[in-house]
Amino acid sequence: MATNPPEGLPRIVPYLLYEDVAGALEFVARAFGFREVLRYADPNGTVTHAEARYEDGVVMMGHPGPDFRSARRGGGPQQVFVYVDEVDGHCARARGAGAPIVREPENQPYGDRVYAAEDPEGNRWSFGEHVDDVPAESWGATTA
Repeated sequence: MATNPPEGLPRIVPYLLYEDVAGALEFVARAFGFREVLRYADPNGTVTHAEARYEDGVVMMGHPGPDFRSARRGGGPQQVFVYVDEVDGHCARARGAGAPIVREPENQPYGDRVYAAEDPEGNRWSFGEHVDDVPAESWGATTA
């Protein structure tokens, strides 16, 4: 019997659109430490769907077709947040791979240390390391 979601995938999966899915896969592997787990190419060889993993998380990537406008061409931005084990080292790796760092690592009032980078198509990737348990109310948030 099939499960929902498919076995091995979390219930919520970010799906990012790229004009160059193959290039995006290579970049997130080199800069951010993701591992490609699935790739689908159409008959013309264009990668139209892919999946990349980081620890227990997954990101799906797809080619949106000819009418798509990426963030660098005036389209809407996309962002993914990923928890990593050592955010400062991860930032150094991303910087060394040529990722533009748009926000340096910094401790946040909610207990995470976070930095942000962009990929070659203008999507923002934020990476965080949980460093302190802080009650939501102490930094102005409410819980449901």
